[in-house]
Amino acid sequence: MRVSGRSGGPLVQDHVALDEIELYGELMIAASTAAEDRLSPARIDEVLRVGRDHERKGRG
Repeated sequence: MRVSGRSGGPLVQDHVALDEIELYGELMIAASTAAEDRLSPARIDEVLRVGRDHERKGRG
């Protein structure tokens, strides 16, 4: 996502916004392919890769 500066300065990329858009897209794909009406909290965590850093560090 490119955002212009306040005074019309150079364009910058908002990497946080791009990451959030990507995760939202992954959730939408998972929801559209799910057999059930709603994604379970565990499936949402799986799609969003929640806890993977902790697992690598041996904390999960």
